[in-house]
Amino acid sequence: MEALEEMEEVEHAPEDANSLNISDFLDDLEADVTVEEASVPSDVPGFDWSSIDTSHLPSSYKTNSHQEEELLQLADHFVEQYTHLCPDRKPLFVHPLNECGVQKFVSTTLRPTLLPFPELYYWSGCASFVCDYLIMEPLKCPITLPSSLYSPTTILRYQRGNCFDFSVLLCSLLIGAGYDAYCVHGYATLEMCSLDLTQEVCPLLRKPPEVPEEEDPNKYRIKYPLEPQSKFELQQKAKEEEIEPGQEEEREEEVVTEVEKPKRDPLHGLRVHAWVLVLSGKRKVPETFFINPFTGNHHSTTDECFLGIESIWNHRNYWVNMQDCRQGCKDLSFDLSDSICWEIMFSESSEPSQLPTESPKEDTDDTQEKEEIDMSFQMPLSWVARIKVSYREYENPFSQGKKVILYNKAKLEKWAAYANGDGLVERVTVYADSDCTEEVEVKEWFKHREDLLYMREVNKQTQLITDYFRPGHPLLLKAHSYTSLEPETGHTVEYYHTARVDGLWKRFENATEMTEYFVGRKDFLHMRHIELGERDKERQMAGVGTDANLRPIVQIKEYFHRNPEKPADEDIEERIFMVIDDIIQLTYHLEVHDTIASKVVFCRVIGREKREDEIFLSRENSVTYQPWSSEKHKNMLHLYNLLWELRAEQKLLKQQVRDSEAEMLNILTVREDEEANIKLSVSMYNTAKRRQQNE
Repeated sequence: MEALEEMEEVEHAPEDANSLNISDFLDDLEADVTVEEASVPSDVPGFDWSSIDTSHLPSSYKTNSHQEEELLQLADHFVEQYTHLCPDRKPLFVHPLNECGVQKFVSTTLRPTLLPFPELYYWSGCASFVCDYLIMEPLKCPITLPSSLYSPTTILRYQRGNCFDFSVLLCSLLIGAGYDAYCVHGYATLEMCSLDLTQEVCPLLRKPPEVPEEEDPNKYRIKYPLEPQSKFELQQKAKEEEIEPGQEEEREEEVVTEVEKPKRDPLHGLRVHAWVLVLSGKRKVPETFFINPFTGNHHSTTDECFLGIESIWNHRNYWVNMQDCRQGCKDLSFDLSDSICWEIMFSESSEPSQLPTESPKEDTDDTQEKEEIDMSFQMPLSWVARIKVSYREYENPFSQGKKVILYNKAKLEKWAAYANGDGLVERVTVYADSDCTEEVEVKEWFKHREDLLYMREVNKQTQLITDYFRPGHPLLLKAHSYTSLEPETGHTVEYYHTARVDGLWKRFENATEMTEYFVGRKDFLHMRHIELGERDKERQMAGVGTDANLRPIVQIKEYFHRNPEKPADEDIEERIFMVIDDIIQLTYHLEVHDTIASKVVFCRVIGREKREDEIFLSRENSVTYQPWSSEKHKNMLHLYNLLWELRAEQKLLKQQVRDSEAEMLNILTVREDEEANIKLSVSMYNTAKRRQQNE
């Protein structure tokens, strides 16, 4: 949008010449209405708006009341003055035709409505509903305004519309929810107008911004001198890097040929678009922002995708932007009470409009009084019928069964709840190339599953699958990573540890080892690692099941955090049970001034047969290194009692390992059954769905 200037100024002749060339180009473009047919999504079938049935519509759709006729006359009077005083400005979007071919003022097309759904009380829920429920249709000509603006009820019925239809419906919902929202007629980039998101990152894949760690300033820190450098060598290096202008141009041309530049849009700054403006203040909105109705995303008012604003309106009034938009919307002021920045159509007070008139000075006072009365005209009520959305329509917003959105190296698919038997509602497929041929990762989101599965990640390169569960699973599962549901093939299970007695939060198991991680235990245990051997091949060949032919336990390692209530040489840090070799090794924590930890090792006596429940201790089979311990720790009776406790602990640990193996087998069995018989839960308030489920 060009800046508003007075007619007497004749400056910038080169720009005028360029504008003539552009106008010739636009005349040819307007003659070809099908210039933008290529931007219509291929999955949207053709739809003829002229064939819709309007016989059932109320009389307010087909005729204008006396107050509406008076409103249209005032709007025409305002447009005439605006066109006369600002001939270089584009036409305003004031009173297009509705679906019945009747002129309706745009403010009366808004119907503020609060729908009975909790999500639609917030702007994000309203925006996501509109962009999911409606099918995007591009404008017939990208640089001209549409000739019609249908009611939100008709748009909801046929579930399709252009950017103006999207904005009017969204603005109606936002005003009904208490937001200070306005429809915006302006200009935007090609990507925004055509809903081209192939250059953007999928919102579900964006990582949260990392908060930089604040360094602890220390003024007493030693500042080491930098490595000395020769100034002469730096000067010589700078001279070598200098390139002549001719060589630099040749290098730039080579770079351009190697790297493909993005195509320049010949209609940049001229493409008409409509979106929603939400002002700060109401509903505790801290900052003014835009909403793109096609995507439902919020944008800053300084976003470079928005190139200018012609006018805005709500259900009460209409404002024309009088500010310079050469820099887009970056420098615009959204203080609508500022008559220099925004020209209001109907004065909200008894004062007349600030728009200057060309009437002669000889006009009588009666005419001026009449103008003042006219410009303080009160907006009539909306002619649109009440906006209604049933629960079934709200739960199934996709008219074509699902919605597909292409992003940069990613594809997003959306389904309605209960549309898929497994509860799948969203899927993001990440690709390695821009042509979307090689899959790298797939993320899926689920709803209403009785097994409480809500997300699944699949790595297509390693075939690693990770399932995520909500709290409340019977097995207290939080996450499960696997490549196959077969046992001993590599499984990592995370638990909601606060609901477990043992404080276990993670367990990893494969064919040869098992590792368990703990949190918040009274004995300060935080990790346990078990090495397992191979099963007896003879019994395996004989057909003995895995329950009877268990894997032998080779070694058990346990790691403990520091217990501040115990001395360091009595507080065990690492405990190793070599079950097959019959060796027990203890490593204690270090004191602040220690460099080598205290250790105790109990070995098997060579040449002596091991008897059950027998503990044989001598100085030959016990090795201790406790330099800071008291005489009590060097006493053989103390070591004997310690060994007795360790033998009992070893017996309990072996049983715990078997219980962990059985628990993992049970988890795999339950998960396999849950995946084979997926059940979806239905809310007790959803009577229609419960009736369908019972049938």
